[in-house]
Amino acid sequence: MSSIRRHPTARSRFSTSLSPMLVTTALSLAWAGPVLARGDAAPDTDGGDAAGALEAADNAASSDQDILVIGDRERLAEAKKAARDTAGAVSIIDSSEVEKGRSGNLEDLLAFQPGVFAQAADGTGAVKISIRGSGIQTSPGYFREGIKFLYDGLPLTGPGGTPDEMLDGAAVNYTEVLYGANAFRYSAATLGGAINYSTHTGATAPGFRVSVSGGSFGNVQAQASVGLTTENGDYFLAVKHERRDGYREGTYGGEPITNWGRGNNIIANVGYRFSPVYDVRLNFRYRNEQYVNGTTLTLAQLEADPRQLTVISARKKKGSFLIGLTNGFNFEDDSRLEIGFGFSYFPHINAWRYSARPAYWTWKDLTLSLRYNRSDTWFGLESNTAFSFSNTTNTSGEARTYNRGTDYLFNHVAYNHSFDRVWSASNDLELVKGPNDLWLSTGLAVVQARRNVRVIYSAPENPNRTPFGRAVDRTDTLLAPRVGLRYQLSRDLQLVGNISRSIDPSSTWGLGGSSTAYVRDLRPQKATTFETGIRLANDIFNGSLTVYRANITDELLTIVLAQATQVTDAVIVKANADNTLHQGIEAALTAKLWRGRDGSNLSLRQAFTLNDFRYRDDAEFGNNELPGLPRRVYQAELQFDHAKGFYIGGNIRAASSYYVDYQNSLSAPSYAIFGGRAGYEDPKDRFKFYVDLRNIGNKAYVSAISPQYKLNGVDSNVFYPGEGRGIFAGATVNF
Repeated sequence: MSSIRRHPTARSRFSTSLSPMLVTTALSLAWAGPVLARGDAAPDTDGGDAAGALEAADNAASSDQDILVIGDRERLAEAKKAARDTAGAVSIIDSSEVEKGRSGNLEDLLAFQPGVFAQAADGTGAVKISIRGSGIQTSPGYFREGIKFLYDGLPLTGPGGTPDEMLDGAAVNYTEVLYGANAFRYSAATLGGAINYSTHTGATAPGFRVSVSGGSFGNVQAQASVGLTTENGDYFLAVKHERRDGYREGTYGGEPITNWGRGNNIIANVGYRFSPVYDVRLNFRYRNEQYVNGTTLTLAQLEADPRQLTVISARKKKGSFLIGLTNGFNFEDDSRLEIGFGFSYFPHINAWRYSARPAYWTWKDLTLSLRYNRSDTWFGLESNTAFSFSNTTNTSGEARTYNRGTDYLFNHVAYNHSFDRVWSASNDLELVKGPNDLWLSTGLAVVQARRNVRVIYSAPENPNRTPFGRAVDRTDTLLAPRVGLRYQLSRDLQLVGNISRSIDPSSTWGLGGSSTAYVRDLRPQKATTFETGIRLANDIFNGSLTVYRANITDELLTIVLAQATQVTDAVIVKANADNTLHQGIEAALTAKLWRGRDGSNLSLRQAFTLNDFRYRDDAEFGNNELPGLPRRVYQAELQFDHAKGFYIGGNIRAASSYYVDYQNSLSAPSYAIFGGRAGYEDPKDRFKFYVDLRNIGNKAYVSAISPQYKLNGVDSNVFYPGEGRGIFAGATVNF
């Protein structure tokens, strides 16, 4: 084997620094259980997804019948209760906390979520995202794989994956992150689970609001929204504009260029309750954007000047939109049926500037979603049952590649009539009633995926010289069972565990891309995951500790055989691996270190992820690590909040080194970057502002990589630089 660039000193130092946090988390979780039992403190209503913290939120929501009529403001409390009632890892992100600093992409939104990797490439909207190693092979800026994304419970993800332009989270009230099979209620059967955005409504964002922000590298954002409620309904409308001039600089054809971007959003949400039995909600989300992204650098280039821009990638999304209609029916037997319809349209032009062959992609997806939930009592014990069905069909999908400046068709691939269907049934049964209640969770999903991919035309200069054919039409039907337990150890401490099966079909473009004259036949990825965890919420601590292991067969791995150049696109190949393993530790702990009599407090928030992703006795790579994600990631923030609304704090994000090729011959270096933020929030919610400092030390670091096959230890252009030192500020006024 070739020499391995491991950075052993940096890795060892990083590992040592994380050990106290992990030990502290475990000891705190174990110790905090008796706190409330002694009567020393009351549950904190901000306490996340443990039992004690959620009781107060549930009671507060149910006490306001007017809110329940509209069915909006109680959704956050219901989401937290659903998280507590799940026998596995689920977290809820309140957008009001995210908005205390810059919140321009998924990296900002998903910070401090253990097990979730979300990093923007050089500060742009192109984000590499993974949960528990899902979609580990994809590079930033492509359609996302391995996670099911939804808006208000309606799927955004289709057979082609998830379009990255729709993931900015504008006008979102809160976000649910459901790990693995814990996303069962959203008919998600993927290894990474699901992320569900809950859009603001007239009830959650009433009145007229204006937000502006800006900062380094020409970043500017402006958003205005209006929300109102009536006796039986609510209305919400938001518009947003954003631009950036770019962190990186270079030249092309003798002209200066930067990695710039522009984007616009329109979000609308209307709800109406016709009667106690029937309510309806209409959601609409639109976005157009165009940008130029810098592609990868070598380590030597990145260390010399991370801002340099050599090869560029340009994309244009002329007007993507998602529209959904959810019909709710409430019955007297404490049950509810929801029927949702969705339609999405995603037109893309990849390589629209600078490349010899721009590719025109079009996706049109039609979605039907059914959910039925009911509660019963069996022999004095509670039982909650749910049935669901989700179907997303690619009614029209294609990719056409042309020679620049002509109407000469180079390649045409069609994906029509591919679909993802999931039927599922689940039950939560109370086995032991009382303060130390024990619940059994069971579920079974039937996953059916069709992948219909055909090469319609290839130019004579683009012949198929591979052993693969020009069309694949396969339908796979697989079972995904789940069983779990949750036990209330004390009022604020809960034990959970589950065993589950996950199914990940390949995206359609993974079988055949825009320029390929052939189609690869790929099997769905399958995994059996074992998960156990402990979580708590009380007046001092709020945290969780989860350990999991996923044994995977046919994992979908992607490699880049050739990087993009000034005149050609990247050559990307996807294949099924044999046996692989994903396992890890996910720990999060927020501790209130001090609290004043006036309500001021000092808190420390921490999140730690340990990733161990590798082959299992592979014929070529043995037990090598899978490239793509750091083995260890740590985030921490120490913040002082004054009772009058002022806050100030400092933070750190650190990651260990990790391999960038399957041969394990070259690795990305470890890093630690520091930041700080300060701001003010009017207790009456009329005005707020913040100042956010990023990467204060201006450290050159690798934010993401493009996984490779074999590099033989040679420094190669596979590294995306992170953004340098920056300062950002923003303000919101509520009228």
